[in-house]
Amino acid sequence: MPNRGAVLADLHVELVAADRNVWSGEAHMVIARTKSGDIGIMAGHQPLLGVLESGPVTVRTSDGGTVIAAVHGGFISFADNKLSILAEIAELAEEIDVARAERALERSKSEADAAAERRAEVRLAAAAGAH
Repeated sequence: MPNRGAVLADLHVELVAADRNVWSGEAHMVIARTKSGDIGIMAGHQPLLGVLESGPVTVRTSDGGTVIAAVHGGFISFADNKLSILAEIAELAEEIDVARAERALERSKSEADAAAERRAEVRLAAAAGAH
């Protein structure tokens, strides 16, 4: 039976986009989508290096909060309780302009642009997960 009073170990997380440091801090768990499927990473996880798929990344922070980001492409790396998410594009859910993302989704559908459609869907999913 788990010890309900036990303190969960933390890992250090760096979420970086090509143009900026998006978020960094301590977390209990991070969930991300890789080419191999969704993965959950907690302190003590085996080292890994993976290719990210477009999708929301969920960070369960050490202070009990949740950070959600829309991530498009890049890599995820974990070693020595340090998780690096190196994304081509990443934005925090609260930074997403939902109306703009909805317009981009409609535009991508009318232009049959599957990649743009996926980016818009991920942005909307991340924004919805934060509310």
